[in-house]
Amino acid sequence: MKIHPLLTAVFLATLALAGCDKTPAPAPAAPAASATATSDKAASEPVSIAAITASATGFTVGEPMAAHTVYVFFDAECPHCADLWEAAKPLKTEARFVWIPVGVLNQASTDQGAAILASKDPAAAMDAHETSMRAHLGGIKTTTDTSAQKAEVKKNTELMIRFGFDAIPTIVATNAQTGALVTQEGASATPALAKLLGLRIPFDQTNAPAS
Repeated sequence: MKIHPLLTAVFLATLALAGCDKTPAPAPAAPAASATATSDKAASEPVSIAAITASATGFTVGEPMAAHTVYVFFDAECPHCADLWEAAKPLKTEARFVWIPVGVLNQASTDQGAAILASKDPAAAMDAHETSMRAHLGGIKTTTDTSAQKAEVKKNTELMIRFGFDAIPTIVATNAQTGALVTQEGASATPALAKLLGLRIPFDQTNAPAS
């Protein structure tokens, strides 16, 4: 199922700014940490975790009984989303990460996001997908009917747009220390991610770059 043509056109109009377009391009000297897109901020609705839990569909990675939950809107075709996937792994004992696939870069975004959702083990499927993408093998392949999951990806995408977010990946959570709602558009290294979320930084990550 395709994203609405108007929404797709709006997203693709500025993706080149982040070097995460649907067509191959030379890598920039300093890659951006996200894939950008335009949205109508004035028409956006307030970001709400309640709305995410009520409307979005994703898969959970991390401690099931953790007191803190982090929501991540991601596109399966976005390399910066892959960076965040890796950066979040050391924090999975500190929080539950709910990964919510959206389709903004191209048709494969929707197809692959749906395939991951349809997998028996979405986290393992995501790992395999990212390994395949890094090897330039194209990522996860759809082998079954994923019409229902494509509908969920479309719904996730529409929710992200209503929130007025301009980039992927996008993080929505409450800070574990302050309880304040925090959002971030773009990837970051594990220490910076832990600071944003108010989580304990794993010992082996304390000397890693914070950006």
